Amino acid sequence: MPPPSEADGRARHRLSAGAGLVVAARPVPALVAGAERYLRVGSPADLATAVTRSHLDDGRCVGWHGPLAPGWRVVIDAERADNPVPAALARRFGSADFWARWTRAECFCKLADVPVATWWRRYGLGTPPDNVVVWRTLRLADLVVTVAFAPEQPAT
Repeated sequence: MPPPSEADGRARHRLSAGAGLVVAARPVPALVAGAERYLRVGSPADLATAVTRSHLDDGRCVGWHGPLAPGWRVVIDAERADNPVPAALARRFGSADFWARWTRAECFCKLADVPVATWWRRYGLGTPPDNVVVWRTLRLADLVVTVAFAPEQPAT
């Protein structure tokens, strides 16, 4: 099954000519589609060699142990699926599918290097319509995890 970002057309593998980036989409879609193979759950010490990590409120950590894709950055975010949605956030964003939307927004924030409050003002817990991010949100045991890849920006 293709990652949600590809299936619903939100990921764009074309980049604007003015950006000066030429990045092939492969092997990123395959990495995202097979994300379960590359995610590990354990203690922060156990996952010290992960490419990127997300720390959970119960002391565990989720790490990406997959290959890197040249020209792309990878981030992950994870939350416990059974965590209650904080009341203030539920009022603001609704509680339906909250942790999936939350982890996606967190990944987009990490990739864009913007604070989550700034993201909320612009997109809520949504994703921009013109993004070039390839992402997937999945269940991993008792967790909701989003894996996201974005083209690296050229040095300025």
